[in-house]
Amino acid sequence: MVKRFFKWFAVVLVLLTGLALFTPLGMFATVTVLNLVPTTEFRVQGHDLLMRGDINAKTLDQFEAVIAANPGITRLVELDVPGSLDDDTMIALAYRVRELGLDTHLTATSEIYSGGVDLFLAGDRRSMEEGAVIGVHSWSDGFREAADFPRDAPEHEQNRKYVEDMLGQDDFYWFTIAAAPADGIHVMSAEEIARYGLLNDGG
Repeated sequence: MVKRFFKWFAVVLVLLTGLALFTPLGMFATVTVLNLVPTTEFRVQGHDLLMRGDINAKTLDQFEAVIAANPGITRLVELDVPGSLDDDTMIALAYRVRELGLDTHLTATSEIYSGGVDLFLAGDRRSMEEGAVIGVHSWSDGFREAADFPRDAPEHEQNRKYVEDMLGQDDFYWFTIAAAPADGIHVMSAEEIARYGLLNDGG
């Protein structure tokens, strides 16, 4: 059943890609379609919950179902999380991860970007193995980039406050929106990861 969902989703995505590349309306339509089907995969391995795929409107419900069935989970391991298709769900999921006291971890082959990085911040203890990739960029409302808004604009507040809640300060938020445009990506160096406090466990 899941495979059939993804096959259908792939066909629709191909049809919308051309439109999405050129217009904000097309981008909105593509994101809307992608939020209709599961785009996140979870797998339990001992006390770890392995995660891959984009975060979308269905991810939180998927997560809650897995946690309810496996109360012994203590760590969320992000394997390949390209980003978020629904930032409100991503933030709700992240606060839930923190509420549950789960740790977050990246393996040597993990690649997380954008909203996947934001989710990683939610870990009570955050660790990564050498080789993991952390990529960040600015956000866009489809018309303007985050950097186009004044620092005190309300458009920043949800994401800024989230970062502050997770890391104790908001420096990392301002770093991400300056590091790369919304259609680009900046892969963080070890020095940057240390500077902004993304890790708090040596594992």
